[in-house]
Amino acid sequence: MELKEILRHVDHTLLAQDATWEQIRQICDDAVTYQTASVCIPPSYVKQAKEYLTGIAGSTPAVCTVIGFPNGYNTTAVKEYETKDAIANGADEIDMVINIGWVKDQKYDCLLNEIRTLKAACGSRILKVIIETCLLTDAEKVKLCEIVTEAGADFIKTSTGFGRGGATFEDVALFAEHVGSDVKIKAAGGISSLDDAAEFLKLGASRLGTSRIVKIAKQQG
Repeated sequence: MELKEILRHVDHTLLAQDATWEQIRQICDDAVTYQTASVCIPPSYVKQAKEYLTGIAGSTPAVCTVIGFPNGYNTTAVKEYETKDAIANGADEIDMVINIGWVKDQKYDCLLNEIRTLKAACGSRILKVIIETCLLTDAEKVKLCEIVTEAGADFIKTSTGFGRGGATFEDVALFAEHVGSDVKIKAAGGISSLDDAAEFLKLGASRLGTSRIVKIAKQQG
C-alpha cells in the first residue's frame, strides 16, 4: 500500500499533557501537507486549531478531539457537556472514552445510554467510541461491538494510547467480525511502521490514530 493512501486514513495525533500551541500548530501544518484525515488534539486547542486551519487555503483535515479522556469515568453529564463545548469550538469529530468500570459491572444499559447521548450531541458529526481493549476480555470486546453498533456511533476505537497497551491486529480482526456494517474501526496506540499501518487497514480499520506515520513521511521526503 502506498504511503499517500495510508496517510489518507491517519488521525494525526498529539494528546500529550504538555502539548503547546506551537506543537499543535505544527501537526496542523503537517496534516495539511500530508493530507491526513484529521488532527486529533486536546479540547483546549480545538477553537484555535479550527480557526488556524480555516485560514489555510486548501486545508481539508477535520479537527478531532477527545472526551472523558483518558480514563472514561467522568459522568455522562460531564461528557455530554464536554462534547457540546468541543462542537461549539469547532470540533468535527469526537473520540469518547467509555466507562470501563461499567463494562466490568455489566452496566450495559448505562453504556448504551451514554454513547447514544453523546451521539445525539454530535448530530451529524463523527463519534468514535474508545473501549481501551488492553483492559478487556475478548468476550467484553464482542459485547461492546454490539453496544456501539446499537447506540449508533460511527466508529469503534481500540485504545487511548495512555493505557497498558495499544492496537493489536487481533483486536481489529475481532472488531471486523462482530461490529455492525455501519460502524467503522479506528486502530490507535503504538502504530509505528508503514507495514503495521497497512496491515491494520487490510484487517478492516478505516482510521489510524498515530503521529509516527507523518514522521515517516517526513523522513522519506
